[in-house]
Amino acid sequence: MEQQALQRGSVWLDGAGLRPTRQRLTLAALLVGDGKNRHVTAESLFAKVKQQGESVSLATVYNTLRAFCDVGLLQEVTVDGTRSYFDTNTHDHPHFYWENDGSLTDAPANELQIVQLPEAPEGTEIASVEVVIRLRPKA
Repeated sequence: MEQQALQRGSVWLDGAGLRPTRQRLTLAALLVGDGKNRHVTAESLFAKVKQQGESVSLATVYNTLRAFCDVGLLQEVTVDGTRSYFDTNTHDHPHFYWENDGSLTDAPANELQIVQLPEAPEGTEIASVEVVIRLRPKA
């Protein structure tokens, strides 16, 4: 694995106060090592780890992604209740879900207008609003 990617991953983990274990560093380098935002599933990240020749179990990938979410390094985006994507861009923004290939990409936030939300039930507050726009080829 490239030294610069490992360095970026280490800085990313350090910024969240996470101890840089070998597995965390490996996953962090794959997630943010090139400085670009990405959307991954646990399975796609696991495949990338294997492709790199690293030894990390799928369970470790899941647990590490959850730990990254818990400290605010990643945002989890759930599509149709069965599939979770992990996004390195943690700012509020909408997503496109491409039904033909199952990928998730950022949608232009400046083109989305949410004019009004319903009142939260008494004793609660709105924590976040997730917008996933499903796309498919025209018939």
